[in-house]
This record gives sequence, C-alpha cells and structure tokens, in this order.
Amino acid sequence: GAKKRATCPGLGLFYTILSAFLFSVASLLLKIIEDVHSVEVSAFRCVFQMAFVLPGLIYYKTGFLGPKGKRIFLFFRGVLGSTAMVLLYYAYQVMPLADATVITFTSPVFTSLLAWIFLKEKYSLWDLLFTLFAVTGVILIARPPFLFGSHVSGIEGSYSDHLKGTIAAIASTLSAASTIVILRKVGKSVHYFLSIWYYAVIGLVGCVIALFVLNEWRLPHCGRDRVFLILIGLLGLGGQIFLTKALQIEKAGPVSIMRTMDVVFAFILQVLFLNHLPTWWTVGGALCVVASSCGTAIRKWRHSVKKAKQREI
Repeated sequence: GAKKRATCPGLGLFYTILSAFLFSVASLLLKIIEDVHSVEVSAFRCVFQMAFVLPGLIYYKTGFLGPKGKRIFLFFRGVLGSTAMVLLYYAYQVMPLADATVITFTSPVFTSLLAWIFLKEKYSLWDLLFTLFAVTGVILIARPPFLFGSHVSGIEGSYSDHLKGTIAAIASTLSAASTIVILRKVGKSVHYFLSIWYYAVIGLVGCVIALFVLNEWRLPHCGRDRVFLILIGLLGLGGQIFLTKALQIEKAGPVSIMRTMDVVFAFILQVLFLNHLPTWWTVGGALCVVASSCGTAIRKWRHSVKKAKQREI
C-alpha cells in the first residue's frame, strides 16, 4: 500500500543517511577493537537485539514462537540472519572496511536472483545485467591472482586473509539475501519484532556454542575495548531502528538508493581513522556494485509505482 507521508519532506531519507552513518561507525569500531573474535561481537549484538525486542513482544502480545505454519521459516530466518552477521563481522576484521562494505551491497542483486528461483518472481534481462555488474565489482575487489597476477597491492595483511574475508562477505551477502526471500515468503502474517526475536535468540545460542567450541570466549583486556563492544551493539541497534523508521515514511526505492551512503562513509572512515587509502581497483569495484544496487532499486521502485497506479485504475 501507499506509505504514510512524512510530516517533514525528506525526513525518511535523513533517517536513512543517519542509519548508514551509525552502521559505518559500528563497523569502524569493530575494525579497531582488539583480541575479540567476530563471533563474540555477534553474541553481544544479539543480546542488545533481545533487550530491545522483548518489551515489544510483550506489548503487542505476539507470543514468542509465532504461528505454527510459519515457525520453520522463522527458524531458518534466524539461522541465516545470524550467520550473515557473523560472517560479515569476520570480513570486517580481516579485510579493508570499504571492500567488505561494498560487497554487502550486492545483496539486492542476489535477492532478485533467489526470488526468481524460489518465489517465481520475474527476472528480466536488466536484472541479469545488474547481476553481472555486481559480480564484476566483487572480482575487482577480490582481485584473484589468476586474473591479476601474484602481486596484489592495496590489501591489508596477507592475500590469504583478504581472500577469506571476500569469501566470508559473499557468503554473508547470500545469507542476507536468503533471509529477505524468507521474509517475503512469510509476508505480513508474522510481526516484525517476532522476526528479529528469532534472529537474536538463535544467533545468541549459536554464537555461545561456537565460542565454547573455539575456546574464544573472553572479555577485552582494556576498558576502551569493552566500551567499543557496548557501542557496537548500541550503534547497530540504532542503525536498524532508523532504517525501519525510514521505510515506514518513505518509499523503498529512494531508501535503497540512499543506503549506498554506507559505501561513502566506509571510504571516508577508512581513510581518516585507519589510514588506508583505497586502490583504484576498489573504487572501480565500488562503482560497479553501487550502479548495480541503484539500478535494481530503481527498477523495483518503478514497478511498485506502476502496480499502485493500476490498482487505482
């Protein structure tokens, strides 16, 4: 249906930019923090999500399990969503911040592809073109040796870590895209808070088990890193709240396009605080991915507007 008009023009887009900034700062802190495994950071993030969602579940009386026919979908939504979070945090820790951020923006393209496969949604030649653009962008960022030679410059640490981070970021993107497809399948029959609840609970349980198996559970050594750990949870939660508010008062197309500010903030923060200048390969990959993401968003936006006009007629 039509979105409720914002009382202040452009308020939804402002919320989107604010959300992008909060997510980017959280990613920067994750990059700076020392001796904390990405799985442990994810566990703290899940705790903050649960603390935020629990009062909402009680207020809206949604229950904690959801409708019987939808529980299996909610379970997989929780597994895939938490897996995407852990893999993304790992990618942030082992590869340049801007590179990992850019790869995550291939999610809309893969969502269209998975929706075509599993939900039988339309997949046009334009969608195929945007997919090829996204894959090209990822290749420019990963720079595999069989295409770019054995001497790869402009990466953090070893190329092995860079490749692991790239694979983790791609896997995170595919998991996130699968989560969106599941949420489309479920539709509006399940409350938004209940979806986040499954994501947080399953993520926390999985992270705790993984930490004990890996023997990686430990608090940061200094007070600064402990503060950073709390801030990562708060900033991630704040970013999600502002993104949700933006989608409530603004159409999805402009919000999706404005979310590319994540990439801009990632480049700026990487240069200012990490003293790591992006290579031209990264810039070229970012342009390919952003063009692909914006193209996909604009097509979906035009399609939704066209359907809305047909319903009015």
